[in-house]
Amino acid sequence: MENLNEKKWVEGFKTTEGAEIIDVRTPDEFNQGYIDGARLINIQKSGEFMKEIEQLPKDKDYYVYCRSGARSEMACQLMNKAGIENTYNLEGGILGWTGEVKK
Repeated sequence: MENLNEKKWVEGFKTTEGAEIIDVRTPDEFNQGYIDGARLINIQKSGEFMKEIEQLPKDKDYYVYCRSGARSEMACQLMNKAGIENTYNLEGGILGWTGEVKK
């Protein structure tokens, strides 16, 4: 797991073929605005979260964010324990995001 600032996070996502963006917030938070291309996997439903991440391909790179960066950091650690090596946390989460937000 690596904590990245927005610039490095976006750069990594754009230059890594097949990389995925994972939003670990709640559905209500997601519906208020999300980063384009993000897939919602709610970490607060821990059983469902673990089931979903265990289904993810282990060889891909995952760029993860939440509201402030704390839940997504925990999500990256859980993903690493599930065998996914390449996880990248967005420092500051969507609160610090300066890019476009979809609704």
